Order: sequence, then C-alpha cells, then structure tokens
Amino acid sequence: MIYALVTLLIAALIIGPQLWVRFVLWRHSKEISDMPGSGAELAEHLIERYELEGVKVVKAGKDENYYSPAEKIVALSPEVYHGKSVTAVAVAAHEVGHAIQFCREEPISRLRDKYLGRAGQIQKIGGFILLAAPILTLLIKSPVIFLWIGVIAVITMLASALMYVAILPEEYDASFNKALPILREGYLPEHLLSKAHSVLKACALTYVAGALLDVLRLWRWIRFIR
Repeated sequence: MIYALVTLLIAALIIGPQLWVRFVLWRHSKEISDMPGSGAELAEHLIERYELEGVKVVKAGKDENYYSPAEKIVALSPEVYHGKSVTAVAVAAHEVGHAIQFCREEPISRLRDKYLGRAGQIQKIGGFILLAAPILTLLIKSPVIFLWIGVIAVITMLASALMYVAILPEEYDASFNKALPILREGYLPEHLLSKAHSVLKACALTYVAGALLDVLRLWRWIRFIR
C-alpha cells in the first residue's frame, strides 16, 4: 500500500508540471473583445518592428508553438494564430522572443543548437533501442542482452532529459527578457500583465515539463530492470 502511494506521489510530481502548463495556457485563453489584434498579427507586427529579416509567421498544428531557426518561421497553433486572448498574445510574443535571439545571434541562442538537436537524436536512439530489445532478446536468447539494452535505454532517456533542462535559460530569456518587456510597452493593459506573466512562465517551463516526462519513463525502466 505504501509503495503504491509513493508511486502515485512520484508520478504526480512528474506529470503535475505538464498538467500545470496546459492548465495555465487554457485558463488565460478566453477571448478579449477589445484586444487590438490576434497572436499572428502581433507576431507579424513585432517582426516588422524589430526588423527580423526573412522571418515569417505560419499557422501550425494544434498545440504547436515554436520558432524554427533553420526555416526562420514563427509557427503558431490555430488557437494562438487566430486568438485574441492573453495566452495568444503572450505565446506569440514568446516565440518572437526566440526569433530575436537568433536573428541577433545572441550567445544564449546557441544553447538550442548545442543541446536540443542532440536531445532529439538521443530520443530517437533510445526509442530504437526499446523497439529492438524484444527482437534482439529472442534472437540471442540471453536475458543479459536485454538487461544491457535496458541500461542503455535508461542512459539515453536521462541524457535527453538533462539536455532539455539545459536550454531553460534560453526559454527564460525569451519570456522575461524579451516578451514581457515588450508586452509592458502598451501591448497589454496593466491589469492583464500578471496573467501574461503566468503564461510566459508556462512557456519557459514547457521543455522542463517534457523532461520530467522523460524522467517518468526512465523511472519505469529502472523498475523493470530491477
């Protein structure tokens, strides 16, 4: 019984941040009738204002909000692209904050190039190992092989999680050194800035929440290996 409670508590601590991020974005997604423009319109305005040459705004899939340095696009989900809410405006400003980092070639923008690509590669390797584990075990017919595959999978998941955490300074900068000061310049009224602050905090912690989910998968594999 105690073991089950501890398991539930650990799972809650790991999954909780991901649910919190989703809740904050949902909570402040109510449309505001007198909002001057949508998230896409704000993003396009800021790109023009800060002279971010070659950067374009595109509509992406559901819950897809990101800046792609390679393509130079600010991708916004339909809710943010068309939305006139605090969430839409804050998320759009956050992604433009990333565009500013890369277009100005700020040192902090190198964190993503250095770590995020590697994290994606490590995730793919870990996924391949997990898929291959049963097949290799049947072919070689040795539980030791399966054990070593499990250990390698754990290492790849842990490395991936740590690399996501490593880019937290870049996310924080996009939210609180770029987006929030911009929104304070009259893009949002004073009484909505605290809500924007909450949304920007959620944006900054999105990758950390994802990293914690990797830790949950890691913990499950450690239990299996034991």
